Amino acid sequence: MAILKKGMVGEPVKRMQAKLGVTADGDFGPGTEKALRDYQAANGLSVDGVAGPDTFMHMKLYELVLLMNGSRGETVKKVQAELGVTADGIYGPATAKVVQAFQAKNGLVADGLVGPDTLEKMTAFAEFTPDVVARSVAADDGDGEAPKTPESAGPGAAPAPERRSLWARVKGLFS
Repeated sequence: MAILKKGMVGEPVKRMQAKLGVTADGDFGPGTEKALRDYQAANGLSVDGVAGPDTFMHMKLYELVLLMNGSRGETVKKVQAELGVTADGIYGPATAKVVQAFQAKNGLVADGLVGPDTLEKMTAFAEFTPDVVARSVAADDGDGEAPKTPESAGPGAAPAPERRSLWARVKGLFS
């Protein structure tokens, strides 16, 4: 499931660190873990030092929300309620099947992963806007910089690099 925890590195870590007010170096170390635990305790969240969908929602880091098989919590319940399935807060095969149908009906890739593009189509998630969807992707250029648009790159510049989910660039996600 799409979470951030100690040992991970990448742009999503950097964005969370900026929200936590710690050095945004993109490396989830002990200082980030302590800051996250403190944030969770101060905001009535489960204090585990792991950032997942409910923590991202509370931090307004909507671009980092990604639900999949195994995800749990209030955000999952909200998706399930919107889709008319048992809202038990556990993302399992039944939820994935309904999500895929919803995605297909709405012209999205029917992969069963619930990210900002899927949440933007749901009425229960007004905070998911086209801007959030745009922030949820990163340039696939490996340099960690924002992608250049044709307008900002200048005349004769190469086309903008392929854009993909920020989560695709996290090292240690499935470790």
